[in-house]
Amino acid sequence: MISRRDFMQVSMAASALVGASGFGNWARLAAQQRLTQDQLLEFDTYGNVSLIHITDIHGQLNPIYFREPSINLGIGAAKGQMPHVTGADFRKAYGIADGSPSAYALTYDDFSSLAQAYGRVGGLDRMSTVINSIRAERPDALLLDGGDTWHGSYTCLKTEGQDMVNVMNALKPDAMTFHWEFTLGSDRVAEIVEGLPFAALGQNIFDAEWDEPAELFKPYKFFERGGVKIAVIGQAFPYMPIANPGWMFPEYSFGIRDENMQKMVNEVRAAGAELVVCLSHNGFDVDKKMASRVTGLDVILSGHTHDALPEPVLVGQTIIVASGSNGKFVSRVDLDVRDGKMMGFRHKLIPMFADVIAPDPVVTKLINEQREPYKTDLSEVIGQAGSLLYRRGNFNGTWDDLICDALISEREADIALSPGVRWGPSVLPGQDITREDIYGVTSMTYGKAYRSEMTGEFIQVILEDVADNLFNPDPYYQQGGDMVRTGGLGYRIDITKPQGSRITELTLLKTGELLDPAKTYVVAGWASVNEGTEGPEIWDVVEDHIRKQGTVTINPNNSVKVIGA
Repeated sequence: MISRRDFMQVSMAASALVGASGFGNWARLAAQQRLTQDQLLEFDTYGNVSLIHITDIHGQLNPIYFREPSINLGIGAAKGQMPHVTGADFRKAYGIADGSPSAYALTYDDFSSLAQAYGRVGGLDRMSTVINSIRAERPDALLLDGGDTWHGSYTCLKTEGQDMVNVMNALKPDAMTFHWEFTLGSDRVAEIVEGLPFAALGQNIFDAEWDEPAELFKPYKFFERGGVKIAVIGQAFPYMPIANPGWMFPEYSFGIRDENMQKMVNEVRAAGAELVVCLSHNGFDVDKKMASRVTGLDVILSGHTHDALPEPVLVGQTIIVASGSNGKFVSRVDLDVRDGKMMGFRHKLIPMFADVIAPDPVVTKLINEQREPYKTDLSEVIGQAGSLLYRRGNFNGTWDDLICDALISEREADIALSPGVRWGPSVLPGQDITREDIYGVTSMTYGKAYRSEMTGEFIQVILEDVADNLFNPDPYYQQGGDMVRTGGLGYRIDITKPQGSRITELTLLKTGELLDPAKTYVVAGWASVNEGTEGPEIWDVVEDHIRKQGTVTINPNNSVKVIGA
């Protein structure tokens, strides 16, 4: 008799074949746009439950270009494991052909040329079409939003998230969890959440004063779908007051809270849950560790670290699904749940090729209504891109190089620091840079560009602290995001070293001199978590710089020497 574990392993292999078949068919199509919507959506409906997962949309209502990272290092047990594989190695692992649609969607090589062939990705009206197609086959499918939704664009900033709320409500999610949403401030979050027509979940969102679960956010919700009692447990971003300004949401505390998660799993199981789904904004490696510590989770829908994987990762008997970011993908997971157990599953990561998927006209109209009051400002051309502007990569990206150049120039600084956030669309060489493009990589509610004096020793402490957030071998000490970007400063980093000894050879690029620990330098940066930070808004700083440059060309950045990768 086959054990459940053996059955799950067989199911995983079968799921991989289904995923490879669905992905592989369109991966082998030539670049002449022979790809069709039917091929993208093709799926052998399976079992009795369907989950639809979207996450980390970051305010992107319309189709965009988005380049995947060239480097995504794993530390300790995660080294060389998914999702810490990129480029040619990623394509080899999944049997993806060079130059194919999936190569464009999932890897960074030849991005600019492939973007010309395959076009933009995303758009909530395209996402609506895909979701409606799945619901046509499985009317009671659950649509679950992993958070980072009400943040990341010009209109989202100007409307305090209302544009995204209005459009997402039209997609009719069943539940969501949270991260950047809290940077709208507690009052605004409460105002939105109280009016949501779906569940706002977070088992780890607690009242900071009483250390009790916050009443506004329920830990879980039950759904009856396909004759199955399903519990969806929310897991908000655990490190909110560390990674973002805690003064914006002082009423709340967060944390991973494994013990409470286990308590919630036990509670829903005791109440008859036959399938337990965690809607998570932990980040992928944190989700893997949580899956190894908390028993009884069938599915983790992973968000925060923006990973897009064509197949789920199995940890014990828990499957972890990663669905990318910026509206670029939708994940469909079909499950066979019988006698209170998940007996098998099928999965497909569906890329939102905007030129292939027909937009839902109802949602297109709604999107246009959100954008209409700001249309002139959004479309104003500020300059041109002489080279590809992108953000992703552990240590640098050309958008952040440009931002650092702007900070040094406009704020008359020796050194610039830009946060290693992972959101923001790309701009192709030769394209106009619009105001919307600039806001797409800078818009946040604490965007002041500060200018201050720091000693060489303090600058090194900052870099060491951020490096530990990224390269600590224990995932529970990783907060997601990438390394702080530096302008005017080079350094050597050994990612295998312990905290405090990773960063050496800090060098002031304009003179070639090593930083003097005792000397003071003028540093410009933005996105400080400190209350009362003063300075112009970062988007204005960048706009002024681009206007002066006209055409912006970013040369390769070799200022960071990485050891131990």
